[in-house]
Amino acid sequence: MAEELHFGRAAARLYISQPSLSHQIRKLEDSLGTPLFVRSSRRVQLTAAGRALAHEAPAALAALERAVELTRRAGSGNATIIRFGYTPVAGLGTLTTLLQAFGEEHPGVTIDARELFSAEIPERLRAGDVDIGLALAPPVTDGVDGEILRREHVSTLLSVHHRLAATSAIPLTDLRDETLLLFPRRLAPAYYDGIVDACQQAGFTPRIRTFEEPPVSAMLARLSTGREVGLAPASFAELAARAGTPVVHRRIVDPPIMAELSMLWAGTGQSPALADLLATARRCAGRDGWL
Repeated sequence: MAEELHFGRAAARLYISQPSLSHQIRKLEDSLGTPLFVRSSRRVQLTAAGRALAHEAPAALAALERAVELTRRAGSGNATIIRFGYTPVAGLGTLTTLLQAFGEEHPGVTIDARELFSAEIPERLRAGDVDIGLALAPPVTDGVDGEILRREHVSTLLSVHHRLAATSAIPLTDLRDETLLLFPRRLAPAYYDGIVDACQQAGFTPRIRTFEEPPVSAMLARLSTGREVGLAPASFAELAARAGTPVVHRRIVDPPIMAELSMLWAGTGQSPALADLLATARRCAGRDGWL
């Protein structure tokens, strides 16, 4: 209905009668306590509430469909599901490589991957919301075990027009007068503190601006203006710089800053599927030189 904005056409598209569609929409409006459409003899328009529902409904329905499908698979006993929480910086490169390898080795196991910030993954594991996590410099947490999966340099992300873009590697002291774009400390405290400590040991206190919007494209759009310099693990920075925006990545040197991605799981034992996933992760790390 939100697409057609015409009761007759929408009813025909849904293969129901127009009175039935009108009745269902009225019931929905009554349950929500607000009108979704402005109706007149000439046209139908969405209200502000209707526009909000039309914007959010597709994602909500997709999530519901996924939950129903995962529930059916779990109930059938024919499939194993691993709930995998991962930090956004692992979403490019590391996670893709790992899941592709695991899918080839164990096609009968379903991975329900969920993007989470590093600081919340240990508690999600303790609460039983996820089975395994991939976190950036995670905090030590009672009841959660883990091991480092990938250790790599931190790189800059900056506009192609930035004064430092022409260099192949950037000494840390060259960032003294730059504004560094980072996710808030609460989302990955150890990683944030490691960057601040490295800068202070190099003789300066960094000027930091935090960024909470999750889409990578939004972060790159900000960096392309040339007013800020992003910092991220090298694997993430390299792939993010290929995303079609005028942004390049350059490694930090003299001294370098290192980042660690760790696999985490609740210390209550591992299921066979979880043990298989960890074995695959270790093989990927050895094969691709992550450690």
